[in-house]
Amino acid sequence: MGRAFEYRKARKMKRWGSMSRTFTKIGKEITMAVKAGGPDPTANSRLRALMANAKAANMPKDTVERAIKKASDKDASDYKEVIYEGFAPNGIAVLVETATDNTTRTVANLRNYFNKKGGSLGNSGTVSFLFSHKCYFHVAPKDGITLDDLELELIDCGAEDFDMDEEEIVIGGAFESNNEIQKYLEDNGFTINSSEFVYEPAEYKELTAEQTAQVEALIELVEEDDDVQNVFTNMQASEEEE
Repeated sequence: MGRAFEYRKARKMKRWGSMSRTFTKIGKEITMAVKAGGPDPTANSRLRALMANAKAANMPKDTVERAIKKASDKDASDYKEVIYEGFAPNGIAVLVETATDNTTRTVANLRNYFNKKGGSLGNSGTVSFLFSHKCYFHVAPKDGITLDDLELELIDCGAEDFDMDEEEIVIGGAFESNNEIQKYLEDNGFTINSSEFVYEPAEYKELTAEQTAQVEALIELVEEDDDVQNVFTNMQASEEEE
């Protein structure tokens, strides 16, 4: 998992280079979480996780509280999480995760970006079968607990991937296991620094530097759209990016 994780982390830092964009992204996720599970973080596990993400992104506490309050308003924007699928140049599969209050606008914009950069936007199911939906938790190390200890306990919760360095432990599993993994970590006193949901390809496709640049041009254009939350591909990371 290590190299793939480092590539995702590098891309996320690049994508979230603007603090305002980071806060907007988290704010939309908070809105959807509150509308789905209510404004009380003690009863809403997804909201608790997003509050940890906000803290990790240095999002001010009062900004988070305003986002929760605003999301509780019956007149708040009703964002829908919609996944769009297609191909970038050179046969690279692309999943675009959006949070939108106007799907007509979003799909029109995405189709324009794909066409402009030599790709094609497809229908639901076009490439999703090439990816697995996964969750990752970034956890602070705990005295007396080894990675082996966590593996033994969390495998029963559905965890599949484990990695560790001096700063954090990264635990991954199928998306469907996220609630059970989060509950174990919280119940056993672990500090969850942040968490994320990702789409991971079963296999990566290697490209030349020129081909990679063509795909990157599309990804960067798509990521500039305000409705876009994340972009996932099956393009192999270059040595420089890893």
